[in-house]
Amino acid sequence: MILVFGGTTEGKIVARFLELAKKEYFYSTKRNIDMKSYSYMKHISGGMNKVELIRFCKSESINLIINASHPFAIILHTMIDEVSVSYDIPVIRYSRIFPKIPSNAKCFDTYDEIIDYLISNKKYPLLSFTGLNTINKLERYWKQYDCWIRILNTEESITCAAKTNFPKDRLLYFSSENADEENLILKTKAKVILTKESGDSGYFERKIKAADSLGAEVLIIRKPKLSESFIYVDSLESLKTEIKRILPDYLPLLTGYTTGTCASGALKASLLALYEQKLQKYSEINLPNGEYAEFKILSSSFSSSSSHSSICKFSGDDPDVTNGAIINVNLEFNNLKTIRFIRGEGVGIVSLEGLDIPIGEPAINKMPRQMMLKLVDEIQEKYHDSRGLDIKISVENGEELAKKTLNSKLGILGGISIIGTTGIIKPFSKDAFISSIRKEIKIAYVNNCTHIVINSGAKSEKYLRDRFDSLSPLAFIQYGNFIGETLEIINEYNIQKVSIGIMLGKAVKLAEGHLDTHSKKVLMNKDFIAKIALDCNYSSETISSIRELNLARNITNIIPFNEKEDFYCLLAKKCYHVCKTVLKIDKLEVLLIDNLGNILVSFND
Repeated sequence: MILVFGGTTEGKIVARFLELAKKEYFYSTKRNIDMKSYSYMKHISGGMNKVELIRFCKSESINLIINASHPFAIILHTMIDEVSVSYDIPVIRYSRIFPKIPSNAKCFDTYDEIIDYLISNKKYPLLSFTGLNTINKLERYWKQYDCWIRILNTEESITCAAKTNFPKDRLLYFSSENADEENLILKTKAKVILTKESGDSGYFERKIKAADSLGAEVLIIRKPKLSESFIYVDSLESLKTEIKRILPDYLPLLTGYTTGTCASGALKASLLALYEQKLQKYSEINLPNGEYAEFKILSSSFSSSSSHSSICKFSGDDPDVTNGAIINVNLEFNNLKTIRFIRGEGVGIVSLEGLDIPIGEPAINKMPRQMMLKLVDEIQEKYHDSRGLDIKISVENGEELAKKTLNSKLGILGGISIIGTTGIIKPFSKDAFISSIRKEIKIAYVNNCTHIVINSGAKSEKYLRDRFDSLSPLAFIQYGNFIGETLEIINEYNIQKVSIGIMLGKAVKLAEGHLDTHSKKVLMNKDFIAKIALDCNYSSETISSIRELNLARNITNIIPFNEKEDFYCLLAKKCYHVCKTVLKIDKLEVLLIDNLGNILVSFND
């Protein structure tokens, strides 16, 4: 069982990640916060001391701790380290990103060092963003000089602050309404601000920028050094790697997000940056399938009329060529009072009919467009604005990535597509593969391909293109293992002729009646192959050799692969009749292909 120490933005990210495993896990927070939206979480609130943690780990068989707590939770970090070392429980430290400290800021390791500096240099007023737990640590200073301290706006924090005798009128309460650090500096007339090295999710850079714009000096308390026994990660990809190493059976194949979902996440961040005039660090969106996605924003900028955000695409365990691609969204007001999608570098442009997108438009599919238009509507309604917007989407290195996809075959030139239906990518998804087949068949039909050649993959397609060299490249469709689904899709269009090229390994499965030839679904049946040979009156020696086969393609070592051999004629005929149980088109031919690329048998009625 996994135990997560959270209560932070990083804790939420870890929890969302673990939800994908659909297995129970524990999540510990000091405060009692609402975590009801998590289906598999067993929430523990109130914190634990060392004895309680030891007892809990033993009783619940904890075999991995993920420490995603605040970087300054020193007592908690120390306790986790001691328990993990004593009881041999590995600890993964999921850490936030820490920006570079500006050269004009002064850094300290302890609060006493800070107080000595402030007092000796008569620095005041001080505005501290270091929170409730630092009131006592700064007591020697605030008893002599003007000092303001911001704390969380919760009943617990307010009650605890009252016990410190810190002046009530010098407390500031953090909430979404007064999170603007510039206004707080102006309000308090602070000459110095104090903040922790709290990282991206602690709004570190925002505080520095506010102080710099108003000429306030910046003092920083350095983050504490944590145990060398922790395993440090700062991304979901590295977290996944470590969990799989420590608990190999815990995680299933992980889902990821489509380019359309990532573009939508970046768009929302750009919209908020533009309308709120604030840098964005995270973006949260709802997906078309009803799920929820949260993204870290790699970069964010804004002006009064434009904004920019970028996201790194995460494809889960799917072998997607766009995994790790940087997707950028730039927004700019236009004078047309309409929303326009603009093609940026690395996004393809449509050059063929059949994609439900007009020729000349950027390759942004229907569902991602709907997702993004909905986000624009929601945020413009919130801010009572109806101005037109240009949405420019670009993908770094997109043109090179597109060369590894089917885009050029589909008539999408110069980059990748912004796609997605449900918003998520399921690893090695059958639905995604069949969707691609459907798209290729539609494009072939719309572009006047009346003869379709279906095949299992790149190798067989190469051989078939040489045979049918007069056909358009659009006419060649790879079915993988999904022969039945491919034939059913062809039925939806007025295709006049279908040729199916099939290599021997799949042919013996298809001939037996299996329209899905995946090895997980069906294995080579040596008895069935032997029965074909027997029906064709081959010798008992030949049939015995067939029964000892390890690979169907090695049949050619027993029965020469040529048109005179009845075995291959009957095998093709059986494949033909199985396909005809699905295909409604009259003209069908079956072409058997050996491992050397020879195409010998063409069977049709």
